[in-house]
Amino acid sequence: MISRRTFLRWMAALAAAGAGTPAYGAVEPLLRPRVARYDLRMNRWPRDLDLTIAALADIHACAPWMTAKRISSIVEQTNALGADVIVLLGDYVASLRYVTGHVHASEWAKALSGLKAQLGVHAILGNHDWWSDKSVQRSGHGLPVSRRALEDVGIPVYDNDAVRLTKGKEPFWLAGLGDQLAYLPSHRLRPMRRIGVDNLAGTLAKVTDAAPVILLAHEPDIMVRVPERIALMLSGHTHGGQVRLFGWSPVVPSRYGNKYIYGHVREQCDLIVSGGLGCSIVPFRLGVPPEIVLVRLTSSDRNVS
Repeated sequence: MISRRTFLRWMAALAAAGAGTPAYGAVEPLLRPRVARYDLRMNRWPRDLDLTIAALADIHACAPWMTAKRISSIVEQTNALGADVIVLLGDYVASLRYVTGHVHASEWAKALSGLKAQLGVHAILGNHDWWSDKSVQRSGHGLPVSRRALEDVGIPVYDNDAVRLTKGKEPFWLAGLGDQLAYLPSHRLRPMRRIGVDNLAGTLAKVTDAAPVILLAHEPDIMVRVPERIALMLSGHTHGGQVRLFGWSPVVPSRYGNKYIYGHVREQCDLIVSGGLGCSIVPFRLGVPPEIVLVRLTSSDRNVS
């Protein structure tokens, strides 16, 4: 978690570097999202499976930065991409202090219900979805408001669960990991052993055949534990650092620094970290404009156009 003091220290440094820089950074959160495109040719991918995935991360609904009307506009832009499947990577609620109003869960969920894809819309939760539900935080159990809002509009939420999908005759698995930062220890009535609700082994145990697996995990730090069985992992959470200068983010919510902060990483599997759509801590983005991620997956031994 980035402290407000740390983030404001960087804002002061940017202000000292040039008066126009902070002014632009305050406008960037309101820009029309760009489409960040990734065309991955996979070694361990079915030759006849050409799959496109659109991913939305870190919406952080609030006024004036991310209203229901703006979310609806992003939904239209996403639908126009014609992806086979759409995934939502968590953090639908905002924790910003600098807002003119809050967007109720029923409003942002209704806007997201307009998403359409042949193989459906699938979601996971993020840490802010858990942190914002004070009842769940105090009791240490229960379904966060964000999950109930998404399920009320027909969008399934995966919490250490997996679903088998098929395009044409080729199957693949979509697995959703529980959030790794779900509980704030200070909000619990009883001492706790761990703050996450993630269960990677339990999630993968629900995969029952050899079809490729796409893992949705809000926080990308789990990458160090992900086995080669996973073909692709999609994450959000970091906002690309929210400030990115010359390919480097000065403040990062990751124990691994800039290693998993943004974009495409290829290690034991492929990882794509979205720069997200909204803002955390303060409504300021610089060098990381709001984005919709569009991934195309094809086999490395197939000629593609």
